[in-house]
Amino acid sequence: MKYPVLYRKRLIPAECLRLKDDVILHCEDDFIVTGWKTINPRKDMDHGYSLYMLKEGIKVSKFYRADNSLLYWYCDIVEYQWSEDANTCTSVDLLADVVLYPDGSLKVLDLDELALAAKEHLITDEMLYTALTRTNTLLNTIYRGDFVQYKQLLEKYEK
Repeated sequence: MKYPVLYRKRLIPAECLRLKDDVILHCEDDFIVTGWKTINPRKDMDHGYSLYMLKEGIKVSKFYRADNSLLYWYCDIVEYQWSEDANTCTSVDLLADVVLYPDGSLKVLDLDELALAAKEHLITDEMLYTALTRTNTLLNTIYRGDFVQYKQLLEKYEK
């Protein structure tokens, strides 16, 4: 299988960025694993790994500090758009995010942005429904203790 070219598309702020420096570590029909350095240098984070769950519509990322200590797990609610002709996969950020910290606490982020996107007609009703139901599914996965499946899959391919 030829690895796809990866893109990240945001609605707020509006941008589409080729993830040219991300390294695909593994690729299957159901998921892609990448390793990456931060696009813009930051003091709090340096590098990480991402697990693109293609059927679930989530991207689970493991963020590390420069000293290689775990900062947190960051889960984007997304829609994947494929172009077979161009061999591209675009991860469209549906704005809602869930962050899991090493101590087990979590935060749900950017629901205000999701509401604004709906109000400003930046997303369709279907996209809003998808974002909310996927967020709910992810939260239930975490509450049941099943998030470990994503952690183990991602860690299997970390270098």
